[in-house]
Amino acid sequence: MDVPILADQPYARLEPIEPGISRLLARNPSAFTFTGTQSYLIGEAEVAVIDPGPAEAEHVAAIIDAIDGRRLVAIMCTHTHRDHSPAAAPLKAATGAPIIGCAPLALETVGPRADASFDGDYIADRVLGDGETIMIDGEALTAVATPGHTSNHLCLAYRGALFTGDHVMGWSTTVVVPPDGDMADYMASLNRLRGRKDRVYYPAHGPAVTKPQQLVRGMIGHRMQRERQILRLVGEGKATIPAIVAGAYPGLDPRLVPAAGGSVLAHLVDLERRGIVRQSSDGETGTWHAG
Repeated sequence: MDVPILADQPYARLEPIEPGISRLLARNPSAFTFTGTQSYLIGEAEVAVIDPGPAEAEHVAAIIDAIDGRRLVAIMCTHTHRDHSPAAAPLKAATGAPIIGCAPLALETVGPRADASFDGDYIADRVLGDGETIMIDGEALTAVATPGHTSNHLCLAYRGALFTGDHVMGWSTTVVVPPDGDMADYMASLNRLRGRKDRVYYPAHGPAVTKPQQLVRGMIGHRMQRERQILRLVGEGKATIPAIVAGAYPGLDPRLVPAAGGSVLAHLVDLERRGIVRQSSDGETGTWHAG
């Protein structure tokens, strides 16, 4: 998960990808965002912005410059993590365009990481349900519900391309962290994409995925392998999340240990629901056992 040399990145510079699709890279690189959030502009005579990104002045100004006076049909968010949706509000203020896409996310139980990463100020003018569309340049952009990374995550399909947000990325596996992240939902959403015929994926972080079906099959296999590894470690007595992370992710970048722990917890919660493991408590340290 190393971030490439940042000086070589095209921050605040519009990059055409294919006819009717361009991208802008936000200057928010990290161990979780790779080189930064990619905001996509789709359409020609009229446009929509997908994942406007963080509310950084440089990035918002670059989006407005890229729109270049054309009608902005919609400001669209795949989900409401703070590297995806906060720029929606200043873009709406500057252009008058509606915010259309995922639902606002209200968590009943908020853990430390969720509290730090969700955009609590996000307000949608229209929430797109699964299969609902908007028109851009006379062509349909369609919402594809893909909960798992977050419960409100959407992918967006246009002209055979699928804008996958954080659901599928070529550079890294997706982080799934309870209480909002759900491994069973995430696997179901991956299987849903496996049944589609999209020709290319454009994720919010990292390069385009030009062999999407191959990648999705590999991701499903990876998650199943991780589940088996976690079960083996629980059976060996490595029954706490820190112990499982140490056994499953040797040499992991310390910055990523909390996220790995979240994904391990997501697997354990899924396994518990299926009756395969059970949780007990030893003081403040949760321990897990074979069911």
